[in-house]
Amino acid sequence: MNTFNRKTLYAALAGLGAIGATGAVEAVNLNPDGLGSVLIYPYYTVRSNASGFAYNTLLSVVNTTASAKAVKVRFLEGKNSREVLDFNLFLSGHDVWTASVTANAAGGASVSSSDKSCILPQQLAAGGQPFVNFQYAGIDKADDSLDRTREGYVEIIEMARYWDTSTTSINVTHVGGTPYACGDMTDAIAAQSPITGNGGLFGAVTLINVLEGSAYSQDATALDNFATQGDIYFAAGLVQPSLADVAPPVSVVIANGRAVVTSWAVNIDAVSAVLMHDSVINEYVTEPSILANTDWVVTMPTKNQYVAVGTGAAIHPFQSNFDGTKGSCDDVSIKTWDREEKSPSTPGGFSPPPPPGKKSALCWEANVLTFQAAGVLGSTNSKLVGGIGQNNQVNGWAKLTFLYSNATLIGGNTTTISLVGGTNTNFSTSATYAGLPVVGFAVQAYNNNLIVVNGKNIQSTYGADFAHRFTTNVQPGPFVIP
Repeated sequence: MNTFNRKTLYAALAGLGAIGATGAVEAVNLNPDGLGSVLIYPYYTVRSNASGFAYNTLLSVVNTTASAKAVKVRFLEGKNSREVLDFNLFLSGHDVWTASVTANAAGGASVSSSDKSCILPQQLAAGGQPFVNFQYAGIDKADDSLDRTREGYVEIIEMARYWDTSTTSINVTHVGGTPYACGDMTDAIAAQSPITGNGGLFGAVTLINVLEGSAYSQDATALDNFATQGDIYFAAGLVQPSLADVAPPVSVVIANGRAVVTSWAVNIDAVSAVLMHDSVINEYVTEPSILANTDWVVTMPTKNQYVAVGTGAAIHPFQSNFDGTKGSCDDVSIKTWDREEKSPSTPGGFSPPPPPGKKSALCWEANVLTFQAAGVLGSTNSKLVGGIGQNNQVNGWAKLTFLYSNATLIGGNTTTISLVGGTNTNFSTSATYAGLPVVGFAVQAYNNNLIVVNGKNIQSTYGADFAHRFTTNVQPGPFVIP
């Protein structure tokens, strides 16, 4: 964006009351540089693949600023985004924290870390801190077991930062590689004079299968300017803050060559808006000669804020409430093309196909689309894409579309600014965002036993991962269904 365009955008934000006394833009946005005050890690898993080999998940977060920070680390299971563990983590300036998620003997998952950064309520248990089922057992009737904790996603939310001279900063800052006084840290001390966070966090997640010899890594999605009106520090043991604590509830989204600035009556809508897409696009490979397979992760990190337990309609943009083992389903369509731009003669969709009159749907909050029945990640939240392999169409690309009749979010006062020339500013009273708020990526696995070295067949297992591409559709005023 050139200087003139940036000034135009700032002027539009000022008109919405979204610029503070410091002149800084105060509107949540998807940071294209991968740095932010909220990180969303789209998937973790400790499940086993079709060969029976288990995944572990490695997680990292980096504080690129010179200030000490307090962040909430939250793990959520993948069916209904029920929290399975959270804690407060303190990062000193320029600190890195790493952890691993592994399966445990209780049938669930645990998180462990050898990192020395300070944690409240206490450092993680030496053998790993087990995930718990307290928020879903006996509540949503989907599955009470700890098995649900074996896959899901992760949020890290910056709650506060601290002056260098504060007690918190002194206690958590490393001296010779170790924090000065983790044992002295309490929530009461951390709540003393924190200041507003300034972002600068980035992170990544790696799904590693040691026995299979594969690893898939993805950057965390970074949201910037999440809470610019005071600190949001909450004590360890409290489930706050959540993505609904965005402040102010103003979003900036780039769509169709325009910057769209919208103020929202409901806070969580601002976060949903910056993650809103009407379709997901990526490649797939299912080449039989190398036993190739593809999974897509499609995670909806704000869905739990709109969906209640029970039957009936959910709050838009989502379609239905969470109805036990049926989940909370949103209608979708999927179309595939091979590498020679042909689509299967039989309409695409999920397999098995739905009954006549019914649409294909995604029903969980962390969904995995598989392009071969066995899948790559071994997810229990999976949907099989049908029609793959027809007429030798084993490789190509696909487009997952969220159906417009249900998937819309209508914002309040909206300003749109053209990014071409910067002179065309259009003011309207509302805007309609099409689709659903999603993050995710694709993984491809290959198993090639045709490699010959010194006259011997060598078994070779390898893989790759790819960020999703999306389309974004925001229309000022009432929405017109294409």
